[in-house]
Amino acid sequence: MIEINALEKKFEEKLKALDGISLLIREQQVFGLIGTNGAGKSTLLRILCGILKQDAGEVLVDGQTVYDNPKVKSLIFFISDEPWFFRNASPATMKNYYSQIYPAFDKTRCENLLRDFSLDMDRKISTFSKGMKKQLAVILGISSGSKYLICDETFDGLDPVMRQGVKSIFANDMLERGMTPIIASHNLRELEDICDHIGLLHQGGVLLNEDLDNMKLNIQKVQAVFSDENDLENLNSHLHVLKQQQTGRLRTFTIRGSREEVEEYFRGISTVYFEILPLTLEEIFISETEVVGYDVKKFILH
Repeated sequence: MIEINALEKKFEEKLKALDGISLLIREQQVFGLIGTNGAGKSTLLRILCGILKQDAGEVLVDGQTVYDNPKVKSLIFFISDEPWFFRNASPATMKNYYSQIYPAFDKTRCENLLRDFSLDMDRKISTFSKGMKKQLAVILGISSGSKYLICDETFDGLDPVMRQGVKSIFANDMLERGMTPIIASHNLRELEDICDHIGLLHQGGVLLNEDLDNMKLNIQKVQAVFSDENDLENLNSHLHVLKQQQTGRLRTFTIRGSREEVEEYFRGISTVYFEILPLTLEEIFISETEVVGYDVKKFILH
């Protein structure tokens, strides 16, 4: 388990990258980390790995601090947005290097995965495409045998077949050896398919920290056509409306609350039509961030 308590990090006197973040990452769950641009995701991941040191608060991995602790760092493999390799190195070079750092590194598995992904073990990595470098980083991470695999935009650059292959490997390693993936990504549709728990960051703080299924249960998307405009005016006093849009007479609402609560209200008023629809992670992200002023309309030129 990873415990993050009141974490703070500043890079300039007035710029707080992280401002009192607290999260709990349970074992054998896929934890998805999402957030607005500049929310502090990459900074948080680098602190989790012990690359950066926080200014305040603590990070505990299985009850131990990470920074300057090689024993704990051997439990973590970090796949950065731009994977790092030695100059002029080949996959074989990196395999031998990581096998000296990670006691549980499985060389045979690494070689088999390289073969399965059609990556030449002796070819210079500098000649690889972006997608091939990402594949190699994932293979090294999986082969490390680490308990926690921390991924920053890991699926970016992978084609659909490779993405599905990586997800299958993740699922297998979670089942077989209890691996816990922590995945930061802007691709919310990708995370929705694989994640159990979501942490949403904004301006260095936590907006949401919840199981994905529970998150969807507590926010509803409703489309309705009203018979009486007075019911529309009273809606905000009865329900917590996060967002509403209008197309002709059809109105679409994003409402915080249980399905039962929302359905009971709409059945009690006069509507021509209403329907509760499934809400995507992307829609939840937009609704929650708009509440704190991160509105897409600000970025549209008229």
